[in-house]
Amino acid sequence: MAVLAEIAGDESPPPLPPSEGGEASGAPSTSSPSDADGGGKPSPRTSKPGRKRLVLTASVLLSFLIGLPLLLKSTEIHRSPLPSDAIAALSRRLHSNPPSFPCGLHAVFLRSGRDPSEASVANRIEREISTQLVDLPDASTAGKISVSVTVESAGGCSSSSKVASPWRCGAVTTADLGRGDEVFDELLDSALGDGGGDGMRVYTVVFVDSDDLKRIVIGKHRHAWVVGKVDEAEVVSIIGKVFVKYFMNGGVEEGEASTVKREFMPVGSDGNIVLSFSLLNADPSDWVYDWEFENIGQRMLTPVIEALRPIANINIESQVLYHTPKSSYSYSDDKLGGNVLSVGDIPFFVNSNEWHLDTSISATGRSKVLQFVVYIPSARECPLYLQLPDGELSKTNAFISPMWGGVIIWNPPGCSFGSKPHGALDKMSSEELMETIEIFIGQLRQLFGLKSSYHTQSMDGVTKFITSPKGFAQWELDLLYRHHACSNLLSCLTTLESLSSLVQSLPRMIVMDEIGRQVELSLEAASLAQRNASLGISDSSAVSATRARALAEDAFFHPSVMSISYASIEHYFAIYMPFFAPVSLHVLLAVMKELKRYMVERRKYSAFLASQATSS
Repeated sequence: MAVLAEIAGDESPPPLPPSEGGEASGAPSTSSPSDADGGGKPSPRTSKPGRKRLVLTASVLLSFLIGLPLLLKSTEIHRSPLPSDAIAALSRRLHSNPPSFPCGLHAVFLRSGRDPSEASVANRIEREISTQLVDLPDASTAGKISVSVTVESAGGCSSSSKVASPWRCGAVTTADLGRGDEVFDELLDSALGDGGGDGMRVYTVVFVDSDDLKRIVIGKHRHAWVVGKVDEAEVVSIIGKVFVKYFMNGGVEEGEASTVKREFMPVGSDGNIVLSFSLLNADPSDWVYDWEFENIGQRMLTPVIEALRPIANINIESQVLYHTPKSSYSYSDDKLGGNVLSVGDIPFFVNSNEWHLDTSISATGRSKVLQFVVYIPSARECPLYLQLPDGELSKTNAFISPMWGGVIIWNPPGCSFGSKPHGALDKMSSEELMETIEIFIGQLRQLFGLKSSYHTQSMDGVTKFITSPKGFAQWELDLLYRHHACSNLLSCLTTLESLSSLVQSLPRMIVMDEIGRQVELSLEAASLAQRNASLGISDSSAVSATRARALAEDAFFHPSVMSISYASIEHYFAIYMPFFAPVSLHVLLAVMKELKRYMVERRKYSAFLASQATSS
């Protein structure tokens, strides 16, 4: 009631005090002449105006001002800072200085005669080889090439002065050629050591002065040798060609297309591959075949998996399927005594409706699955042959499908044109399964961009290749490591730049701390890959580059990024303004009105005090 009395007192002047004649306080008062004639003149205020109305109104506005930061805090989006400057720096480094791997070329001349000036000869040959290697193909990932030469003869052993020679003089002689190429290959490997170890890779070409027919042999390590009576200028030319064509470009001729120069599809973005091997019985009513893949296949593929570990983590699966007819047509050929499948029908061979191959449980995330299929035709189409475009039959009776895998058409023993089914359960023999796995390894090489095998080629002489039990020669693995490292670094950079652009374009996008940490780890791995590449350590660079790409992909496809729909700031204004704008406007107007009223009443009271002071 006191508050109401004060509010009422603020609106009208207080009642006059009781008269000296003792009249009751409730007696009616008469208006003064001045009030009647004043025509609306405001009456003076004789009491100090109250502040409670002003305080109450201002407290409502203050509560809105205090709650505004709390509202903004409740709608705040957590955004872990991304190292955009580091991503831009990585982009500048990769574009201005693309990854290149320095390597060494060591030439060894084993001469039967006596030459007292081996040192001067070695220096001269070194200059000639260096001049020949000035212009490398553009596709090569080689950086600076260090050339060294060793000349060994009956008069002694001398090397060029620039680079320390890894060759152990006297470890290999001309007489060792008679022990066979396989033995000579291992002798060279022991004489040369590990070809670089944990540092720059060194490739060696040995010239053996002999009366034998001129021939060139490419070993399964990082060396080759030339045998025959060849003059020095021709040997220098052969050394340069072997180094560039095979050790640097994987046996690809200049201008020849090769998938090793393009994006590597067989490896998933997370660095994982699943090799799924399937044995398909087209018609089990004719015959049913099984295999012992777990024993023989796993044993033959283990060295391949270990060799490719720096660029891919490989898992193996196998299965046997039934009732799996092909979807393409074949025609019978009496001359060949069987049915023929032309190359034009290969795209329709895989029957995706009947071949239930995608049953892998190891393929998770962004892993890549490569299918390798052994197709056993039914009795009515057996034997089934694959005919090449030139009319010849395929020697392996197999083909590959890029990004998918490979298929082998396997005709069972005793399968002939018009043969009758026997319906019994058979099993592939160990020899047949081993031959099949060897074809699969060749197809895997093709999927990685290499040739399935190197046949005898003519390059200034007959060229022979020593096969490796790992399926890949060491110089081929170096080539794959280099190209995969470069490809993964560029893919990593592209992903990080896309993520940075996405975050900057969406101010309301949530960026978890885990995403920021993955980006930092990806940048660290990319820097390590670049550092290893500058040192010529191709396998370590490939491992770091693969990890950098996998971390970048994990950050870009993080569940917190994909599961939330991000609204713009205008969207939030459209949600909150219809409520807060009218309420805030009314509160603000009320405060302004009350403040104006208080100032008017305050001036009235000040005028009253001034009049009282004047009258006294």
